[in-house]
Amino acid sequence: MRSTARLAALLLLALAGPAAAALGDNEASIAADQAKLKATRRIVAAPLYTVHEIQAASGTVVREYVSAQGQVFAVTWRGPLMPDLRQVLGGYYADYHAAAAAKRARRGPVLVRQPGLVLHSGGHMRAFSGRAYIPQWLPAGVSIDEIQ
Repeated sequence: MRSTARLAALLLLALAGPAAAALGDNEASIAADQAKLKATRRIVAAPLYTVHEIQAASGTVVREYVSAQGQVFAVTWRGPLMPDLRQVLGGYYADYHAAAAAKRARRGPVLVRQPGLVLHSGGHMRAFSGRAYIPQWLPAGVSIDEIQ
């Protein structure tokens, strides 16, 4: 049974592909990632930040929250396939990976709460979601509840 679960996880990873600019990266990298995905992108301006919503053909949507300074301070994902979290989280991936490895013995969401990263990732086949942000980069006046 465990080998079947591992095979399913490997297949999901193989199908996921790269998704979006990395957390902490700059806004200029988003267009290149959109092209790699052959995805559509919609940009929504909010008073204190901009949201770049990238939708892959698989149906997975990644939202990247970009500050006025042009930095990706938060990312969210939702859809039938997990995005490539190594790509989405960039340099923060190691923190996620360590938390996920510690969680492997139990089922449920992965939660990381550190001074430089807050992340929640969970779901099941065909219904994955998550949110990651850099607390100190959250623009003044922006509530974390806006990051969805």
